[in-house]
Amino acid sequence: MIKPIVTEKAVMAIESQNVLTFETEKNKTKEEIKKEIEDLFKVKADGIRTMVKGNKKYAYVKLKKEFPAIDVATKLGLI
Repeated sequence: MIKPIVTEKAVMAIESQNVLTFETEKNKTKEEIKKEIEDLFKVKADGIRTMVKGNKKYAYVKLKKEFPAIDVATKLGLI
């Protein structure tokens, strides 16, 4: 299960870096997260960074240039 994060910082990352931010399960690997994002939103990920903070894991998914993150964010109702 992934959950999109909507903070001012996350929205700025969408606009400036083509990066979507998600909260995910702590035991998921980068490959599992990448596959889930690509299957769910029909996009291609360029790279994934993860951060574990407390008991939560955050995934920063950079999309390839031909897939604007703002389009995905609009479909999700984040923007």
